[in-house]
Amino acid sequence: MTTALERPRRGKIIGGVCAALSARFGLPKFLVRLGFVIFGLVGIGEIVYIALWIMIPKAPA
Repeated sequence: MTTALERPRRGKIIGGVCAALSARFGLPKFLVRLGFVIFGLVGIGEIVYIALWIMIPKAPA
């Protein structure tokens, strides 16, 4: 596990939230993205994704 939670500049699809969480917790990006899709079907995934997109800083260049 890495110590910093930062949205990467590469390896992201939309905002880099799933890539940041997968790098931080050592999980495959596919599983994190699948989790957000499942939570999106329930109705809370979009809200959590947008909130994390705002809260997690972008990695320095």
